[in-house]
Order: sequence, then structure tokens, then C-alpha cells
Amino acid sequence: MAVKLRPGNVHSAEDWDRVLLPEVERQQKQDKEVVVRADAAFAKPELYEALEGRDVKYAIRIPSNDTLEQAVAELLRRPVGRPSHKPLVRYQSFRYQAASWKIARRVVAKVEFHCEELFPRVGFIVTNLGTDSRAVVRFYNKRGTAEQWIKAGKEAVKLTRLSCHRFRANEVRLWLSVIAYNLGNLWRRLGLPKRIDTWSLPSLQQRLIRTGGRLVKHARYYWLLLAEGHLTRSLFGAILRRLTALSVPAG
Repeated sequence: MAVKLRPGNVHSAEDWDRVLLPEVERQQKQDKEVVVRADAAFAKPELYEALEGRDVKYAIRIPSNDTLEQAVAELLRRPVGRPSHKPLVRYQSFRYQAASWKIARRVVAKVEFHCEELFPRVGFIVTNLGTDSRAVVRFYNKRGTAEQWIKAGKEAVKLTRLSCHRFRANEVRLWLSVIAYNLGNLWRRLGLPKRIDTWSLPSLQQRLIRTGGRLVKHARYYWLLLAEGHLTRSLFGAILRRLTALSVPAG
């Protein structure tokens, strides 16, 4: 995770290039294919051009307008007959060029009819992916996974607890929280057995870290006594074995 603290009176996509582009270039240097998805706050032509210039695929939501809705007017008509309890979903792909765009781009529309709603739900995604419309929407919807990671960071390391009076102090506090978050994810990926490596950081905190215990000191040895709730003896031993097996970096 990477973060940047900004004043509260700027747009949510302010300084996107300082955060996104260095990460894109870092991943490409490792010969990895980069695909970007973002919400409507990042619907900026300069962002599209920057990604296209770096041969990066993207799927970004764009706000609806009259021109876009006219392009899918046929899909907006509710089907004749009794509505189904299961949502009716329709897709359409077409070329569109906004006034601020230099070229026309592909836009995928998704129209959903729900039983108890009078008007359909309409969403538009601008993309340069070559997959079919359903696959583009499915890929974009996985953006919710990132939202869950952000939520986990807020719960586990208090990312948004920035109550200092100075901007610089809050910035340092945010960076320390991100370091703790990344270390927690590193521990989850490398040190946890398979049966619990999908637990979220808040779950790991409540079930493994915040465990009651007592250290008993004897003349020649120590006893660490832990309450067996979720952190059982076998699980604790498995974590220690995985951490011990990790290779030490050279130097």
C-alpha cells in the first residue's frame, strides 16, 4: 500500500501521477503486465493518455451524461411483462469521444433492472481492454477488493487517525501506519500457515496478536504461557517454523 497526505480542500484525484506512474514503471521494470482500474474521480483524459503511452490497460468509471445515455437508449427501456425477481442485466460497447478527449475511446455500458425499482441502474466504463463487455465490468467490479483492503487498514492500524495539529506530524503518522500495515501483510504472506493466510489484518489482530499470556522465569529457562483461543499450540508452532525457514538476505 502507498499513500499520500494532501490538504482536505483538493480533488480526490489530485497528484495522481506522483503516486500511480512511479508504481506502474516499477512493475514494468520487473516485466509485469499492469492493468489499472479506478472510480469516476480518476476519469481524466491526461490519465488515459499517460496509461496509453506506457502500454497499460485500464478500466475507469466515467460519469453519466446525456450523450452516453442516448447511446444506450434502447437498453433503458424496461422489458414488457411482469418483472423478474432476478435483476436483468444488459451490456453494450461503443465508441465515444468527450469534448476534452483527443481521440475516441471504447466505453462499456451496464444497465440493470431491479424488480422493486422504477428506473434502471446505469454505469459507464472507459477502457482499452479487448475483452467482451461482461468481462470488462467483472474486472472493474473487483475494485471493491481494494476498498476492503483500505477498510482493513483503517481498522487494523488506524490509517485515518490523524489528530495532530501540524500537517507534517500527521504525514509522518500516516507513513508509520502504512509501514505497520505493509509489515502485517508481509507477515501474513510469509509467516502464516495456509489455513489462516486469508484472514484479514483485523482478524489476525483479534485472534492471534491480542492474546492473553504470561512469561514465567526460572533459573535456566523461560515459559511463555498463552491463552488458547484461536492461537493454539499447534498453530503457534507452525508460525514459528515458517518464520524460521525464511532465508536471510545476503549481507
